[in-house]
Amino acid sequence: MSAILVIVAIPTALTGLVNSFSGLIALRFFIGFAGSGFVMCQFWTTSMFSKELVGTLNSLAAGWGNLGGGMAQVVMGSLLFPLFRDVFYGDKEFKDASNCAWRTIFVVPAVIAFTVGILIIRNSDDLPEGNITELKKMGRIVNVSAKASFREGSVNMNSWLLAIQYGACFGVELTMNNAAASYFVKEFKLSIETASAIASLFGFMNVFARGLGGYASDRFNSIFGFRGRILIHMVLLILEGICIFCFATTKDLWAAIIFLTIFSVFVQAAEGTTYGIVPYVCSGSAGTVAGIVGAGGPAGAVVFGFGFLFISNTQHAYFLMGGFVIVAAMLSFFLNIRRHGGLLIRPKDSCSATITVNGAEESTLVVPVPRNPLESTSMKASLPTVQEGSEDAPLDIVERLPDDLSEDVEGLELPEYQKTELGDKRS
Repeated sequence: MSAILVIVAIPTALTGLVNSFSGLIALRFFIGFAGSGFVMCQFWTTSMFSKELVGTLNSLAAGWGNLGGGMAQVVMGSLLFPLFRDVFYGDKEFKDASNCAWRTIFVVPAVIAFTVGILIIRNSDDLPEGNITELKKMGRIVNVSAKASFREGSVNMNSWLLAIQYGACFGVELTMNNAAASYFVKEFKLSIETASAIASLFGFMNVFARGLGGYASDRFNSIFGFRGRILIHMVLLILEGICIFCFATTKDLWAAIIFLTIFSVFVQAAEGTTYGIVPYVCSGSAGTVAGIVGAGGPAGAVVFGFGFLFISNTQHAYFLMGGFVIVAAMLSFFLNIRRHGGLLIRPKDSCSATITVNGAEESTLVVPVPRNPLESTSMKASLPTVQEGSEDAPLDIVERLPDDLSEDVEGLELPEYQKTELGDKRS
């Protein structure tokens, strides 16, 4: 991720040298690789934080990333451009000063991207336990075949269902970023400046809306279990679809602005709940799943874009988009995550443990356990030697199961002194 930021900073800084349409296309092609940083960031946050918090953390990182795109347009166009034109090139003719200014200001985001990339490389860890290179040397983690990881993630039907649903939320956001301003100009006869200002409300909801969706996913998970994540995700998509119909049918300007704002909150909250589910789909192929789901967003935007292009009645294009969103929400009934189940399906291959606290039994997190845990070197390392039956034996002996033992598991009856809350304690 950090390498992508550093590398993409180069074509960004060279934008001012473009003097042909073909040159602009080539430059935009290379700058477009920066978008892959989204998937890498989602994989990183998934690896760094426990699944109980990952909905909030994934959505905050992604939401503020989307906000950065809108802020860049405002800062570049409203602050840096006039500053460079009037201060740095004030001695030139207005036309020449404007031409030099827009070509020069692209150096600023390039420097920011390069600096952030270097800071990440020098000051961050790959995992809570440290950097991957060091952990491999210590034998704490093993190499995973990228081909096998991709195959496992791509054949999982949940990946594609979530990709369709992500197209129904992030794809809608991309479409609205392009279509909202022109809709206000056409339907309410507003100036381009006024319509653009109103349409920008959609993007600025990223300040909190996507994070709100991730937080809601975590809260519903804590109350209803994993099924709660799917439930709130489906509800937000349905509300989003309803708001699209309301927005497209209203003839009052203020009502349209209100519906646009509420509509935006549901869209971005649904994006947050999507990536509250993604980390559970296939733990061994989290990057592949995140990539497939993430690609669903731009794919959805392309589909909706064709709708607005070929359907002459804009209102009907909105109806088509709203109907697609509601149908996509119904796909939630078909989500069936291994060891976690779905809305209508209970998990089959998982186990739970109980502990006794002050004379009362309490259920722990449902977690996978290894088939032959005591034969695993990594499992032995996680179990301190304690005299069975000792009164001084600590309660939380098994704080965490190694990630490499998460597949092909069966039930395990722990000795009394080893029973504890089993779960990922990363924070």
